Amino acid sequence: MGLARVYSRASAGVQAPQVTVEAHLSNGLPKTTIVGMPKKAVTEARDRVRAAIMTSGFGFPRDKVITVALAPAELPKDGGCFDLPIALGILAASRQARPDRLEDTEFLGELSLGGELRPVRGALPAALRARDAGRTLVLPRANGPEVTLLGSGRFLCADTLTQVTEWMAGKGELAAPEPGPVAAPARIPDLADVIGQHRARRALEVAAAGGHNLLFSGPPGTGKTMLASRLPGVLPGMSEDEALETAAIHSVSAQGLDPVQWRTRPFRAPHHTASAPALVGGGSSPRPGEISLAHNGVLFLDELPEFPRHVLEVLREPMESGRILISRAIQQAEYPAAFQLVCAMNPCPCGRGGEESGECGCTADQVQRYRSRVSGPLLDRIDLQVEVPRPSTDVLRPGAERGEASSSVRDRVGAARAIQLERDGRLNARLDAPGVARVCRLEGRLWACLQKAARRHALSPRACHRILKVARTIADLDGGGGLRLDHLAEAIDLRQAGRRSMADWE
Repeated sequence: MGLARVYSRASAGVQAPQVTVEAHLSNGLPKTTIVGMPKKAVTEARDRVRAAIMTSGFGFPRDKVITVALAPAELPKDGGCFDLPIALGILAASRQARPDRLEDTEFLGELSLGGELRPVRGALPAALRARDAGRTLVLPRANGPEVTLLGSGRFLCADTLTQVTEWMAGKGELAAPEPGPVAAPARIPDLADVIGQHRARRALEVAAAGGHNLLFSGPPGTGKTMLASRLPGVLPGMSEDEALETAAIHSVSAQGLDPVQWRTRPFRAPHHTASAPALVGGGSSPRPGEISLAHNGVLFLDELPEFPRHVLEVLREPMESGRILISRAIQQAEYPAAFQLVCAMNPCPCGRGGEESGECGCTADQVQRYRSRVSGPLLDRIDLQVEVPRPSTDVLRPGAERGEASSSVRDRVGAARAIQLERDGRLNARLDAPGVARVCRLEGRLWACLQKAARRHALSPRACHRILKVARTIADLDGGGGLRLDHLAEAIDLRQAGRRSMADWE
């Protein structure tokens, strides 16, 4: 009879709770049982572990009852990451591996039938929690570049089960993880490619400076998608904390983390056929969706009315809270979702509505049905709503003057964001009601201007608050002084369908 304990980590959202793997051997009819709410990938570890132990030159205890318990029992376990700790537990319980180093070490890794270690999902959150617990983490070499992003911690990499057992016996050493290859930064499209569209470019700059949501509306081919794809280029780089938080989400996602591009802000552009679980996340073992994969970056929804209405409605709560909670019958997972929403849509089904040519053949009912696919409460949460008119053919003229480069706009955006973070510790788009009241004081003509706009356009209190946030961002782009009438007038103008002069709001 023998008992061994090995420590590992499970995946629950971006958390990595500790799991104690207990292996017990006793006399009786030979069988191997895994208990502790294992899912199918974990129960299949019995066969992978048996083959890996035997092909690695160890003896599998065929004449014993092997019981493997994964504690805490009420936490669902999924994935192949428990293969290595289960194998080590069985070897330690059968006295084929020394248990000396099991107490202060955690293990992750999927085993091949030949005993090689394969990479697992969620290595970065597990490494972070192991570091906080003061333990060494042993994991597959392929996961090494991922954990080097933490910069500190005791991490060791192995290629095979044999290497791990020899290290436990003091007969060999395991190597520290090595950073991945250094690659050139991903090329981000430059805003200088956009010729004309000065109002849309201004809206893009304001949205970037304050983290505001943005909607472009206009006929096909006017540059809406082109403008949206340039937004990451005018956003400042992520801080290390932001980059690690975003990398942790990608680490547990289905496609995994690319350590080479981990400091690049995400730009996610799901197709309009995407389902609600694809956007918010889900599955029997909840995985992050597009809104979480866009955390600290941009979520771009092209052809907004083509998304099913019930799919768009799932965006409303995370747009306010910056988080998403996925609940299942036996499991919950919470993911960060502080994304910046950028949308594009046509003015009508044919796309020619509002053009001077008058070629639009859509009836009023068709236009109403088309626009009603996007609910009022969702539109109310979009701070900037800007028309992108069809430009003249002069933009195609050889030698046409290019627009301002992304680098210049990024400098202004970075300066405005620095003002906001120093003042409130957050961007203007994330200000709550008391914060808006504190930094957006309105008196006299400014208060009358906002009241007039609210009456004329039936603006909700939420819309008025968002207008004030945008006005505060415009003031920060202007140096961070007090709000002026022109700041407020521009904020109102950038939320309306057409251009208006400041005199309209005086």
